Amino acid sequence: MTYDSSALSLNALFQPVVEAEDALARLDDRLSRKSEAGEASRRTADGLLKENTGWIERSHFAEACNAMWLAGELVHVEDLVLHDARMDIRTPTHELTIAHTILRARRQIASNPPSWALSAKGLASLRGRRDGEYISEPARPAETPGARAGEQASEEAKSAAEFEFETELARFDEVMKRSAETLAHPRSRLPRTPNVDIRHTATLEGDPLVYDPDWDEDARVTQWLGVHDVSRALPPLLAAAILWDAWETIEPLQHQHWLGPLLVSAMLRERGKTRIHLGAFNAGLKNIPRAERRSRDMMTRLLAFIGAARDSSIAHLKEVERLSLARVQLERKLKDRRSTSSLPALIDLVLARPIISAALVAKELKISQRGALNLIAEIGMREITGRGRFRAWGIL
Repeated sequence: MTYDSSALSLNALFQPVVEAEDALARLDDRLSRKSEAGEASRRTADGLLKENTGWIERSHFAEACNAMWLAGELVHVEDLVLHDARMDIRTPTHELTIAHTILRARRQIASNPPSWALSAKGLASLRGRRDGEYISEPARPAETPGARAGEQASEEAKSAAEFEFETELARFDEVMKRSAETLAHPRSRLPRTPNVDIRHTATLEGDPLVYDPDWDEDARVTQWLGVHDVSRALPPLLAAAILWDAWETIEPLQHQHWLGPLLVSAMLRERGKTRIHLGAFNAGLKNIPRAERRSRDMMTRLLAFIGAARDSSIAHLKEVERLSLARVQLERKLKDRRSTSSLPALIDLVLARPIISAALVAKELKISQRGALNLIAEIGMREITGRGRFRAWGIL
C-alpha cells in the first residue's frame, strides 16, 4: 500500500503545529529543570529533579495502558505495576503481557541514544528480530550520560531477566512442538544438521492461522522508513504527524502495531524536540474520536494527531506540577527524621509508581511488610482500593 503526502496543503497545519510544538517544548523544558542549591537531596544522578524522573517513569506505565486502550483492550495500570514487579495477584492475561512488552520497549528506547530506535539494529531489536531471525537473547541497551544510573539500572536488570525467562519458555515450547511433530510423522523426520543451534532455527513465516503469508513486513517497514526520510525537511511535530499517519495507513507489522507511536516519539527525541522525555501522545489520542483518528481524509487525521500532541503535553505539564507539589507536601514528613530513615526512599517510590502496595514497598525498600505498612501510615497516603485482601495506595 502506497502513502503519498505530496498533495498535502500545509497552510492549514502551520498554526496547530506551532501551538502543539510550544506545548511540547514547555513540557520538556519543565522536565529539564535542574536541582537548585537548596534541593541537593532531590537531585538524581543526571541532575534532574526526582519528581520529574518520577513522572517519566509514570508516563511509561500510562502510555502502555493507553496503547492497549486504543487497540480495543482494557489493561488496568495497577495490574501492570504489579506485573512489572512480578507480584501479580492473578494470572496475567494476554493483554497484560502485551502492555508489559510496550512498557519494556519504552524503557529500552528511553535508555538508549536518541538515534538508536530508528537505526537498523534498534528497529530489529524492537521488532524482536536480529539478522533475519527472532532474537534469542534480549538486547542490552547502551548506557548514556542522561540515563538514570541507580534506579533505572536495577529496573532494566529486572526487565532483562524477565525477558530471558520468557525467551527460555518460548524455546522450550519450540522444542516440544518439534518433538510432537517428529513423533507424529517419524518417517518424515529429517536428519539434524550438526553444529546447528536449535535456539536460532525459528523462521519468519509463522503459523498461517496467525500470520498472513502475503503480508511482507520488511517491505512495508522499508516503505515507512522512506516516508521518514522524506519528512526530515519538515518541522519535527509535522513530520511526527505524517509518520504516525503513515504507520496507521501502511500498517507495517501484523502483531506490533503499538510500535508505531513509540518510533514517532523516538524520532522527536532524535531531532531534539524532546530531549529529556519520550513523547507520550496516547493520552491525547484517547480523547480524539475514532471517526477523526481513522478518517479517510488525511488532513483530518493529521489534525487529530497534532491536537492530541497539544492536549497531552498540556495535561502532562499539569501532572508534573501536581507531582512537584505532592513531593513538597510529603517531604514535610521528613522533618526531624534520622538520616537512615526509609521514608525518603518511599517518597521516591510513590512518585515513580501510579500505585504501591505493602508487598511492593517491602520488596523495593528491602523491609518487612509490617514496616512497609508503618511507613505508609506515617506518610499519610490515601488508600485506593478500600479492600481488605488487597490494599493499594497512591497520589490521586
